[in-house]
Amino acid sequence: MDQNSSSKDLVLLDRDHNLVMVRTVIGQMLMWFFIYVDILMLFTFFSKQAFRSDTRYILFAHTLLTDCLLLLLIDLVVLLTHFSVLVPVGRCIVLCILMGIVVKNTPYTITAMCLERYVAICMPLRHASISTTGRTMAAIAIIWAFSSIRVIMDLIIVTVTAPPEFFAVPTFCHYEIMLVTEWQRLMFVTLNQMDFGIILIIILFCYTKIMLAAQAASGENKESASKGRRTLLFHSLQLILCMADLWVPYLLSIVLQHSPHLFLHMRFFSFIAFTIVSRALSPLIYGFRDKQFCLALKYYMSCKV
Repeated sequence: MDQNSSSKDLVLLDRDHNLVMVRTVIGQMLMWFFIYVDILMLFTFFSKQAFRSDTRYILFAHTLLTDCLLLLLIDLVVLLTHFSVLVPVGRCIVLCILMGIVVKNTPYTITAMCLERYVAICMPLRHASISTTGRTMAAIAIIWAFSSIRVIMDLIIVTVTAPPEFFAVPTFCHYEIMLVTEWQRLMFVTLNQMDFGIILIIILFCYTKIMLAAQAASGENKESASKGRRTLLFHSLQLILCMADLWVPYLLSIVLQHSPHLFLHMRFFSFIAFTIVSRALSPLIYGFRDKQFCLALKYYMSCKV
């Protein structure tokens, strides 16, 4: 379902056990492949001083780290669900808090990367003074703070409103456990829509400015602006995939009323497309499209030191 709760009932418990196993194996193979790619790229990043001192590579590494952490947490919940392991609500809430925070890190970090490209292309003379390592780390701290606000709000609400025995009830882990009232669910949806709207406005602003800069530039500047524009298009695609889970639960609920069988297939597809594949676009955008990083990655993939 949404990325915080995409693990809920992921193993499609229909009557076809073989189909359940095939889908579980596909999910495991994809998740661990992308986890491996993320870890390899993080190793490449930390192995080169030039990458560790560059703003866009720092933000890229932060995206890799949070995506890798999210995939590990989701895989843990998937395996617990697959083997029908019920966890007390109190312990499940800890996992939900971690997933709720890291799942917001990716769209916020991608937005920061778009702003960095905007500064680099549209304000090249100020780029060195604005995009410093210290300010980048401060931006990452702000991203974590903003990602934690809503989760902390939900934690406070569930702690105040739920009875003490609620936290001892065994359950499958999913973020909806923390949404105990109808108005809280409405607030959850509203804040998601606000996030999407604000991020969309920022992306459109950066893309428009870079497009105008590309038209006015010449030579190497024009090529750099055009490359920045393509990068923003990739980022926009990744953000759409990440934020698509805002609407997927409502679409699935409509499908469930008409065709439970189709619901099972669409739920599995949404998990693969919007939870796993959307996290694989970061390596594609920066890892393989960036010549310097790609050369270093190939060097370490060949097991050289």
